[in-house]
This record gives sequence, C-alpha cells and structure tokens, in this order.
Amino acid sequence: MPRVIEAIQKRRSVRKYLPHSIPHELVLEVLAAAGWAPSAHNSQPWRFIVISNTNIKRTLAEAMGKAWAADIVKDGLTVNEENRKERVERFANAPILILCCLTMEGLRKFPDIQRQGFERDLAMQSFGAAIQNLLLAAYAQKLVSCWFCAPGFCKQTVREVLKIPDDIEPQSFIILGYAGECPPNPPKKKLTEYCYLDLWGKPLK
Repeated sequence: MPRVIEAIQKRRSVRKYLPHSIPHELVLEVLAAAGWAPSAHNSQPWRFIVISNTNIKRTLAEAMGKAWAADIVKDGLTVNEENRKERVERFANAPILILCCLTMEGLRKFPDIQRQGFERDLAMQSFGAAIQNLLLAAYAQKLVSCWFCAPGFCKQTVREVLKIPDDIEPQSFIILGYAGECPPNPPKKKLTEYCYLDLWGKPLK
C-alpha cells in the first residue's frame, strides 16, 4: 500500500522529454495495466492507438494545429504562430504518443436520450479509470507522462488522419517518455476543501 500511495503522490505531468527510445515491452506493460481498470458492465470502453512513427506523428500534429488555428479564427482572434508551432512540436516530437479513445461498445442501449446519456457518463468514468491506471503504471516503469485533451477538440481531424472508425471516439493524448525536467509539486486542495462527510459521527474539520 505505501508504494501505491507513493506513486500517486510522486507522479508528475512532465512536458519535456529526453530523446530516448522506449522499449516496446514497457509500453505494452503500461497499456496492459490500463486494461485492468474497473468499468461499467465490464464494458472496458477504452481503445488505445500507439503512435511511434515520426511521419505519422508529424502529419497528425500539423493537421491538429491547423484545426486549432481555424477555431481561433472562428472566435475572431488572431492566431499566435509561435503558440501554434509549440503545440505541433509537442506532439510531433513525443517519444511515444498514445491516442486514448472511447467506444460505447459493450454499453447498454436505451431508446431515450436521457438514459443513453447516463450510459455515456458511465463509459467516461470507466475511461478515466483506465487513464489513471496507465499514468501510474508508467511511473512504476520509471517513465514519465502527460495527459493532453487536445484530440477532444478536433475529433474529426484525428479520425481522418488515422482512419479511425466512426464508433471509436478520439478523446486525449498521453505522451510517454523519459523525464527531461523535474516539475515541482503542484498545489493541491486540502482534504477539507473537497470532502464533505461524517466520519462515524464526527464531522471532518
């Protein structure tokens, strides 16, 4: 148990990586750990696409950069070219880029929108559990990682570049690599700020 708590507390979101390759077996072990996450109806609604090919990473990152810039223009704003390039290079140069996707396969189907929406909520909760497993497993393998939600803002672009079926929904990226920086501890809320409970008749103070 102390090792689990230590992993939870010491894991960091790292944005700078060393230019070292990652053994394939480590990547597979991390993905296998993600698959052990609990899920609603045991549906396991996660799908992972591992991208290590330099050309594919570059093509995908450039397409996403264009989609991001188009959204900025739609908002009536001016595209910061330096910012756009930074976003592109972040993913194009990732040692290992894992695209995390959601599927409703294995979830229940309801005739009304409300209950189907609840079922999607269950899928998203399950998906989050798998991501957390993945991040902690990476730490256990002495890898570092960072979770980015960028694909969720340009799902169709990602689908087209990677030829992903319509029933698989791109959600986020996880970058895996070896640390090129050591981020400080992020500020965290105190337990009393996010928990409201009665501990055996004694309010949490």
